[in-house]
Amino acid sequence: MTSIHFDLDADYIELNQLLKLAGLCDSGGAGKALVAEGLVTVDGQPESRKTAKIRAGQQVVCNGLRIRVRAATGG
Repeated sequence: MTSIHFDLDADYIELNQLLKLAGLCDSGGAGKALVAEGLVTVDGQPESRKTAKIRAGQQVVCNGLRIRVRAATGG
């Protein structure tokens, strides 16, 4: 499985937006469709909330891609 890191620069990101920004879909609406189809897990559990708040330290898996969310470091 391919893994990528997503640097979170806020307290959280909505799941559908994370899927879009990670390149798994072209829009937030398409991200909602992936969640509705049951293709997304968060921390190993199926996630049905399209706008679930994803925070640093969580892992999202969809279509063979693992997204590891981490806090952005200031610089």
